[in-house]
Amino acid sequence: MRTYLVGGAVRDRLLGLEFSEKDWVIVGATAEIMLEKGFRQVGRDFPVFIHPTTGEEYALARTEKKIDKGYKGFVCSAEQTVTLEEDLRRRDLTINAMAMDDSGEIIDPYKGQADLQNKIIRHVSGSFVEDPLRVLRLARFAAKLFPYGFRVANETKELLLSMVKQGELVDLTPSRVWQELHKVLHEERLDIFFVVLRYCGALKVLFKEIDDLFGVPADPKWHPEIDTGIHFLMALKKSAELTQDIQVRFAVLCHDFGKALTPKSEWPKHHGHDHRGIELVLKFCQRHNVPNVFRDLALIVTREHIVIHRVNELTVERRLKVLEDIDAFRRKARLAQVLTACMADALGRGSGNGSLKYPQKKIWQECFNAANDIDTKKVIQDGYKKEDLGKEIRNLRILGIEQWMNSLN
Repeated sequence: MRTYLVGGAVRDRLLGLEFSEKDWVIVGATAEIMLEKGFRQVGRDFPVFIHPTTGEEYALARTEKKIDKGYKGFVCSAEQTVTLEEDLRRRDLTINAMAMDDSGEIIDPYKGQADLQNKIIRHVSGSFVEDPLRVLRLARFAAKLFPYGFRVANETKELLLSMVKQGELVDLTPSRVWQELHKVLHEERLDIFFVVLRYCGALKVLFKEIDDLFGVPADPKWHPEIDTGIHFLMALKKSAELTQDIQVRFAVLCHDFGKALTPKSEWPKHHGHDHRGIELVLKFCQRHNVPNVFRDLALIVTREHIVIHRVNELTVERRLKVLEDIDAFRRKARLAQVLTACMADALGRGSGNGSLKYPQKKIWQECFNAANDIDTKKVIQDGYKKEDLGKEIRNLRILGIEQWMNSLN
């Protein structure tokens, strides 16, 4: 019975990257032996065990055989005779198919270290095509490793194309797709995830709302990059530069869906795309089982981003209405989220975007501060009740914004 550290922890250790999760594989054991040692078994499809002290996952070495279509169509064997090399062979990428023993020696039967050195993302074997989830996983690793100069091997690109063409991706469940999307939202270059998916045709299958943006022209006055799909990628990249908040990044991902519905006769203008996008965002989130907290912010940014950009054109009353629609007075953190998403949209564009500023963010924050700086307790003490109380608070907020604006002159 031998225990090995495997997968991402080995890869990231060799790359000099931080890692928190550790996965272990055990060779030469059985479920009965693991239970006797105090491990707790989880999972029905194959034997995975939780360490009684560390809580880390330990899996018995296993092989997989494809017997049916889709990612569920596998039969696993975790016999005591399965070798470490057999277990590593079933993994997706060579850089994920390495192991480390307790002495620190690297076991690398599929040349993962060479691919790390040459900065190549390559599949382990032809069995890569048997699991459609690997298309998403590879795209996620491409995003994760892009800042370090990694590229996808040409032969692996060919496999991606063939997998999409064969229709394997339609069998992926919403929960698995969202799981990968949620993970890639943490990456510095999450835009590369969508570049890879578009290359192999998976974007059209899984994220049609995004794929439809490519080829749709935008007004060069505001978007020198012209193509709305390119703007999507640039805004997404900018969002990752501005914030670690993955809810904000997801909102940026969704904010321009409505431009794909603009009639061609109106191109390159996209009047009303903010409101047209609402239904698309709702359908996208429903289809992928997106948590409500992500969906709600995405809907607000989709609906409000144009008016947020145009703050200098708005009356005092309209500014207050926007703050109310955002629910900024009850959820103060939300205003910062919305403004950061709008900033990513404004700065995620073509030539010269590095020198662009977004003064709207400060203006909206000052408007909020002025409107929020009222003594509601005093209003109550003055005897206002129910509807009159709400009206008076609103009047005072309008007055606060008005006084702040006058102070600028």
